[in-house]
Amino acid sequence: QVQFVESGGGLVQAGGSLTLSCTASGSTFRSYIMAWFRQAPGAEREFVGRIWWTTGQTFYRDSAKGRFTISRDSAKNTVFLQMTSLKPEDTAIYYCANSRDIHETYTYVRSHEFDDWGQGTQVTVSS
Repeated sequence: QVQFVESGGGLVQAGGSLTLSCTASGSTFRSYIMAWFRQAPGAEREFVGRIWWTTGQTFYRDSAKGRFTISRDSAKNTVFLQMTSLKPEDTAIYYCANSRDIHETYTYVRSHEFDDWGQGTQVTVSS
């Protein structure tokens, strides 16, 4: 069984930066796409960005473009979410998600399209 463990969350002032990590453990880890989602209190879980595991190609929601960067370290089975110029509206629990297979009809921006999830890490941005 593969587990995904996030770390790096915390409290930061507006304009600050944080880097989240998500590490997969287990000998059967397989990934095509890893993504970051977030969920603010009272809101639905929303897509933040994703990375293709083999190519490193990334895609972000509009509000994350230019501020957030996703990268991965294949040797360590770890994906990162580097966040800069943070805003209070970025406050949420951040989750990493993994898709083990490719489905042609999937857009990979919806939570149900991912197989595995981390437990989440809280990010709080104060104004």
